[in-house]
Amino acid sequence: MDINNVFPSKWLKAGDLQGRNIKVTMENILMEEVADDKKPVLYFQGKTKGLVLNKTNANAIAGMYGPDTDNWKGRAIVIFPTQVDYAGKPVQAIRVQMTKPAAADETPEAPLEDDPAEQPDPDYIPF
Repeated sequence: MDINNVFPSKWLKAGDLQGRNIKVTMENILMEEVADDKKPVLYFQGKTKGLVLNKTNANAIAGMYGPDTDNWKGRAIVIFPTQVDYAGKPVQAIRVQMTKPAAADETPEAPLEDDPAEQPDPDYIPF
């Protein structure tokens, strides 16, 4: 039995990534109620679950694409599972990184369309 199926979540969890780095295209950010608090939730093209942004991930994306979240739409990032310390204990978390930057002589990467039908079968993870 997969424990992630026993406790489904409205938001993306590290276990949803199945141990893989996933390239996604940012769609929009909404402020939502999360555990009695309002937090920014980042949604991706072609995906149903959003990523609740913590300060670490929000600052990482802002460092890549600027602090105005309106400029993030259509931009690609890689999300990946990792282990971090939280309150002195190891926990699974999701972190973000920039996709491979273009070489100086290449055209910058255009925003992705992230159509699930175009995803290679072994790499496609629905969430």
